[in-house]
Amino acid sequence: MWAPETLVLIGATFLLAGTVKGVVGMGLPTVSLAILTVTLGLRDAMALMILPAVTTNLWQGFVGPALGEIAKRFWPMALATVAGTFVGLKIGVGVSTQSLAGVLGGILLIYAITGLRGLSIVVASARERFLTPAMGLAGGIMSGLVGVFIIPGIMYLQVLKMPKDLFVQTAGVMLSVATISLGIALSGFQLYQGDHGLISAAGLVPAFAGMFLGQTIRARLSEDVFRKLVFYALAIFGVYLIAGTVL
Repeated sequence: MWAPETLVLIGATFLLAGTVKGVVGMGLPTVSLAILTVTLGLRDAMALMILPAVTTNLWQGFVGPALGEIAKRFWPMALATVAGTFVGLKIGVGVSTQSLAGVLGGILLIYAITGLRGLSIVVASARERFLTPAMGLAGGIMSGLVGVFIIPGIMYLQVLKMPKDLFVQTAGVMLSVATISLGIALSGFQLYQGDHGLISAAGLVPAFAGMFLGQTIRARLSEDVFRKLVFYALAIFGVYLIAGTVL
């Protein structure tokens, strides 16, 4: 049984994570994993974020005009992501959750630093053919290990310099692929139990409420200011998770 205060924490986490996604178009898995790993542990955090992440990303990725273009351009990345997710989780099963939490902390810290510093890399179109499946495989492995596709998956999509709407929809599609694959892999390794599914489903309500709240905030608050606040928060969580591994 989950304690009432734990259920409140989970609901509040998905409300906040949904708000972040509503403002900046991404971040629900990252924010929810950052908070829930600190409080519940990595395995439970990964299982609980599956349904809210999948549902919100499906809505973001598959309701839009560019789905055909995305499928034609990024199907190798999607297939590689699926394969990488199963490989990553198989590797992660043999590693202590404390060590994996430290890896997650490192990813959060790197992502926050690159976001705050505005680092930019340009990928030549001739290299995209080879880099796209490679980045999908690497992103899938990281998703299987610690539940996040950001490094290098989403960061690679960012450096392709797509128009904003195309990037947001593409990110939604790839995050959907990564999260669905993770859910199937967790079930296959018996790491996704019935109570995870029920609580994760209940998290849909605060997650979508947060998304609508975030869209309202986006109309009133500078997206750049909000994004920086999110990056600072992720950096703090990253340092905390790393410290818990080494101390």
